Amino acid sequence: MEAYKQEFIEFMVESDVLKFGEFTLKSGRKSPFFMNAGAYVTGDQLHRLGLYYAQAIHDNFGLDFDVVFGPAYKGIPLSVVTAMAIHELYGKEVRYCSDRKEAKDHGADKGNFLGSELKDGDRVIMIEDVTTSGKSMEETVPKVKGAANVEIVGLMVSLNRMEIGKGGEKCALDEVKELYGFDTAAIVDMEEVVECLYNKECNGKVVIDDTLKAAIDAYYEQYGAKH
Repeated sequence: MEAYKQEFIEFMVESDVLKFGEFTLKSGRKSPFFMNAGAYVTGDQLHRLGLYYAQAIHDNFGLDFDVVFGPAYKGIPLSVVTAMAIHELYGKEVRYCSDRKEAKDHGADKGNFLGSELKDGDRVIMIEDVTTSGKSMEETVPKVKGAANVEIVGLMVSLNRMEIGKGGEKCALDEVKELYGFDTAAIVDMEEVVECLYNKECNGKVVIDDTLKAAIDAYYEQYGAKH
């Protein structure tokens, strides 16, 4: 596992973004883990988060793109910090863009988007915190494609939960790829998280002990995506 992936897993735990216990998801599933990117709140956390996204985008998609697009609301800060980090790490200037939940009907920046407008020929990287069902892509992809003649290069999320999406067989990231025809990737997946944290100390305590590992295994027995 690349060093930045291990660092990112520990960073999620330290930032209280990745939690373990029992959580009821939007889907109604009871999950032994939960990820909330809204818990990244300090300048240092956001700076580091952008750097991890930038490295993962570089490793998975290269740097041949023009815009980082983050769906509202959580995707707005993600797209901003990632665009900054791509410039910091690789010296490449890219624009950020996000959609608005409600269109703005006045002022110089009226319309459906924040940040840069999308232009014909733009190559776009989509960015999200986590994709469980692919629902946000259902709402966002038509907006992006409808704004200009752009090419979506790929979707980058921070965590691949590796569980079945709406189709009941593949994980949500694979479903998105199949549905829209662009590549998908994650900074880390849950298999790597478990490998990194099982019976190992992080922040002075063992995060995934035998009991929690059994609960995670049982969850994937029921909801794990078929490879």
